[in-house]
Amino acid sequence: MKALLHPTYFPNIATMAVLIKYEAYWETHDNFQKQTHRNRTHICTDIGKHLLTIPIQHVGGSQGRQKTRDVKLDNSGNWQRQHWRTLQTAYRTSAFFEYYEDELAPLFHREFKFLLDLNLNTIAFLTEATGVQNPEGTTATYQKDWGEGLDCRFLVNAKKIIELEQPPYFQVFGDRHGFVKNTSTLDVLFNQGPSTVDYLSALQLSFKDA
Repeated sequence: MKALLHPTYFPNIATMAVLIKYEAYWETHDNFQKQTHRNRTHICTDIGKHLLTIPIQHVGGSQGRQKTRDVKLDNSGNWQRQHWRTLQTAYRTSAFFEYYEDELAPLFHREFKFLLDLNLNTIAFLTEATGVQNPEGTTATYQKDWGEGLDCRFLVNAKKIIELEQPPYFQVFGDRHGFVKNTSTLDVLFNQGPSTVDYLSALQLSFKDA
């Protein structure tokens, strides 16, 4: 069955599980919206759940809304260095961070112009690391009601609570903060390594009909 998803920044566990279980297609003709997973992801740090946000170039009101595929990154600061250092600090003691470090690091040293290109590259890293097929299908136009399969675009909404039945796995700071659900798939990868795909495949996606 087909499933439609938004390409997000290092997708969370719910999004990655859909990608693995279904024939995923990417929504590439939507309007950009603030405070979504399009340009943010959550990881686990020593202070608990932590948000990594990518700065973007906002267009003026006279230009109206911009398509997500046209959104440019604001590379005037050092957000890539900050994200990479945060990941290193959070996961350097995890079981598998060093195993993936060399393949992951180039994403934070290459300057991307468009948010969509960056997101697709982070997804490609995750699919290669987990050994699953990287989806290549994209939408040709925007359709409010997508009738070709499961419409999972709601997963991009950062304010929506996703009821995900997620068995706990070991997290580096779990003894301090308890188990944190639906983080970036990076969290599973660094803690579970090659078992990540088995973990994601076994998840029961009761939210898929939401």
